[in-house]
Amino acid sequence: MTATKVTDGQVVSMEYTLRVDGKVVDSSEGGDPLEYLYGAANIIPGLEREMDGMSVGESKTVIVSAADGYGESDEEAFIEVPRGEFPADIPLKPGLEMELTGPEGQPMYARVESMEGENVVLNMNHPLAGKELHFDVKVVGLRDATEEEMDHGHAHGGHGH
Repeated sequence: MTATKVTDGQVVSMEYTLRVDGKVVDSSEGGDPLEYLYGAANIIPGLEREMDGMSVGESKTVIVSAADGYGESDEEAFIEVPRGEFPADIPLKPGLEMELTGPEGQPMYARVESMEGENVVLNMNHPLAGKELHFDVKVVGLRDATEEEMDHGHAHGGHGH
């Protein structure tokens, strides 16, 4: 028995386009649909809530507030780092994006905000923090998650992984 509606324990395949401030910032167009395990917090909460109960072939536009998306912009998330801590060959300038390794070894996103003398001011906010997100989504497939996917808490994709 295959479910016909998006619900917990389903792997949802969806096509999507994300617009922020009227510009497309991410889209599955031209690639494979995004597959995710519903109910496992694999995607942002505001979008997942709106997908509940959708059927295959159904499309909708979802507007997600910053709080339900990537969070509000955090004034505390700016840090100053001495210029000497960066490899000399990195052309540091405002707007440069980089991935740093956090204290637990987790990847952390950072963007150079400004240069203050010998220090570099990094903005650790997610680039979409504080933004309202406009998603156009279409459910293109639903299947029951495998036991392994349920254990791992995410979809493994249909490419033999």
